[in-house]
Amino acid sequence: MKRRNDLAAVLWLFVAAQPGRLALGAAMAALTVLMGMALLGLSGWFITATALAGLQAATAIGFDVFMPSAGIRLLALGRTGSRYAERLVTHDATFAALAPLRERLFRGWAQPEAARELLARPARLLFRLTADIDALETFYLRLWVPAVSAMGAALLAGVVLGFMSVGMGVALALWLIASGWGIALVVARRARPVSVQRGLAVEALRARTVDLVSGQTDLVMAGRLAAQCEAIAVADRHLARADLRLHRLETRAGMAYGIASTLTLVGVLIGVGMLMGEGRVGAPAATLALLVALTAVEPFAALRRGALDAGRSWLAARRLGPRMATVPTAPMPPRAANDDEVLRLRDVSAAHAGSRVDVLHGVSLTLQAGERVALIGPSGAGKSTLLAVLAGEITPRAGRVQVPPLSLFTQRTELFQDSLRDNLRLAAPDADDARLWIALDAAGLAGDVRAMARGLDTPLGEGGLGLSGGQSRRLALARLLLRPPRVWVLDEPTEALDATVAHDVLERLAAQAAGRSVLIATHLRREAALADRLVCLEAGRIVAELSRGTPEFDAALDALRPD
Repeated sequence: MKRRNDLAAVLWLFVAAQPGRLALGAAMAALTVLMGMALLGLSGWFITATALAGLQAATAIGFDVFMPSAGIRLLALGRTGSRYAERLVTHDATFAALAPLRERLFRGWAQPEAARELLARPARLLFRLTADIDALETFYLRLWVPAVSAMGAALLAGVVLGFMSVGMGVALALWLIASGWGIALVVARRARPVSVQRGLAVEALRARTVDLVSGQTDLVMAGRLAAQCEAIAVADRHLARADLRLHRLETRAGMAYGIASTLTLVGVLIGVGMLMGEGRVGAPAATLALLVALTAVEPFAALRRGALDAGRSWLAARRLGPRMATVPTAPMPPRAANDDEVLRLRDVSAAHAGSRVDVLHGVSLTLQAGERVALIGPSGAGKSTLLAVLAGEITPRAGRVQVPPLSLFTQRTELFQDSLRDNLRLAAPDADDARLWIALDAAGLAGDVRAMARGLDTPLGEGGLGLSGGQSRRLALARLLLRPPRVWVLDEPTEALDATVAHDVLERLAAQAAGRSVLIATHLRREAALADRLVCLEAGRIVAELSRGTPEFDAALDALRPD
């Protein structure tokens, strides 16, 4: 039931994004099909009627060739125009409907635990954002649009034959709907498990290939390069088997629609033959009926591709649904009793995603306006988990968290394959170059950037390739300075930097932190020395809080790892 709800939720979001344009696109597609049927039927009627009229001079002279020929030209031009408009409207509507779904997916990843879960498998994150979102277009372009067009074709065929015989028209319309949609439903049901297998195989192939490309060095060092290549080959074989099964289903579906088309033509031929024998219709009308019935099956055959892909789209909707569910807006927390407090935790307990063992146990902590506090303790004490709770990456299992908007500065610098300017503007999209240079100067990177041939336009590779470790950290510092929050949360900001660069970064941090509240998690003496108060964590519990100027503060500082 939950999977059905997820599917319905995703489809509703898709339709609700552009209901008018999606409906217009389906209507234009149906109009194109109807005009094509009318064009072929009228052309057949005109050719037959002209041939019969030409057998006698009297009928030839009196036969009106202008109105039918004008109708044929009108339908030909109209069909061309409607086809062009249909392609524009349907594809534009599809792209417009998918765009907000990607935004909603991003918002879903911004929820606690979601981002961490996906960052553990980045290939999956990319697959959800691209292939899974794109797979949703099948529901519209290959199922809904052909289904509406096919319904219109069945109704038009039924109406045309209904003018000759009501019973024949009704029977033809019901037969087309039953056979056309019935074949599509059977194909969709049989193709669904295969399409799911194919989707999983494609994801596995992409993920393993990404791991091979990005982790070649680690794989070679671990002696796992050959094993990774074999894993890719296994995924490729699974994909090939799924493709083969789908191809066989598609061939059988094509054969089924071919048989349905033949039966339709034979039935209509027998019916109009009987009507001609009774003198109720002439040869031109019979030709019109045959051609309309023949073309009425084609829109149903277009459902074949959508039926084959429906399983993949269903899998995508099922996987996207939980992260696209409406997230209620969290109420603003009440203000602290003391207006000087900018951050407060009360009896907070938290665990990692998927674990029932708490990492934090009843932690209570406050941060005053303008205060600098350092979290210290051995590895595994819970420092990073506490920062993750403050950043909203982990939802606490118990307790209350009251935090304002804050900026997070970690030992990992997230840089992207883009220009240096655009990497900076991640923090302030509307910042002009003057503001960027001020931030670079404050971070101590302005001189290095000016020495680069392209300055702010200097392209960076993936992960900031092209910058040294110190330059990357200074760029991250400049980005931090562009953010407006007055609370900084720092997670070992100078880890892995040499002492000279680290002290320079810390001096700049201290200078720019004036007037801000700072919470820093560290096991380094040089970083903890910035603090006014030390909070000691052990086994997920606060065991001591030490203020600057006390012997205990100095002793705890001296016990930390030196440069």
